[in-house]
Amino acid sequence: MNRPSEAHAPTGTAVILALAAVYVIWGSTYLAIKFALEGGFTPFWLGGIRFLIAGSVMFAILRLRGEPMPTRAQWKNAGTMGILLLVFGNGFVNYAEQSVSSGLAAVAVASAPIWIALFARMKGDRPTRLEWIGVMIGFVGVIWLNAGSSLRASPSGLIALLIAPLAWSYGSIWSRGRDLPSPFMTSAVQMLCAGVVMSIVATVRGEHLQSPVSGHAIAAVAYLIVMGSLIGFSAYVWLLHHVRPALAGSYAYVNPVIAVLLGALLASERFSARDLIPMAIIVFAVLAMTLGKAMRGKPAQAK
Repeated sequence: MNRPSEAHAPTGTAVILALAAVYVIWGSTYLAIKFALEGGFTPFWLGGIRFLIAGSVMFAILRLRGEPMPTRAQWKNAGTMGILLLVFGNGFVNYAEQSVSSGLAAVAVASAPIWIALFARMKGDRPTRLEWIGVMIGFVGVIWLNAGSSLRASPSGLIALLIAPLAWSYGSIWSRGRDLPSPFMTSAVQMLCAGVVMSIVATVRGEHLQSPVSGHAIAAVAYLIVMGSLIGFSAYVWLLHHVRPALAGSYAYVNPVIAVLLGALLASERFSARDLIPMAIIVFAVLAMTLGKAMRGKPAQAK
């Protein structure tokens, strides 16, 4: 069982670096997905190609470094995680971004910490009052940040955005206490399994890449492979092993802030001074969840 222990508690620096990776890198992936879809990639081929390459590279590196081959049970558990987090979570966001405004996508994905906290509660992991306050304040901040957006959506896009955060959140909590390999090998297996499934889905749906695919789209996919998957996703899986669910899920509140800033800088999207207020609210919410984690940890250390 891969459960964090007091003897191997992560350092504060490691947690900060992992959070920074999922906050900043994943915030930038919304724009990269947009560029990839506009440049000729289709939703599930985008995910299939991305995760097959990233998973294969990471798996090969880990095996060369002496990482043991996962057992059959570990393949099954990590593969299930990959389907929940990546096929349903990431793949459905890819699908939705074809017809759903970025504002609505950000609001939908930002519901993940609420679902994570609820699923954790169902498994007996009770968030502290301060963590719950942070979860609710963060969600309000994201809605405020996107209140001026054009919340256009197709019915299928709305359904995809309802399923994506639910599947991602359930998979994140379901994984806790399961028989899994090391965090990085878990990431590799998840991406390999998800890449295979997403490629099958793309084939069944009859998806075809545009010809030719633009250079910007290829660069965006390369960014998604290296930064979004190899670094960002691995950081998130590591966090699931070492911090409380509410803090691991707090990325969903910060990502829209990063997405808005990058959209204004790189895609000429609108950004005004009034957006600073909800951004400050979101930062406050993350601080509350962080303090909630610290307060939860103090009694355990005193025992």
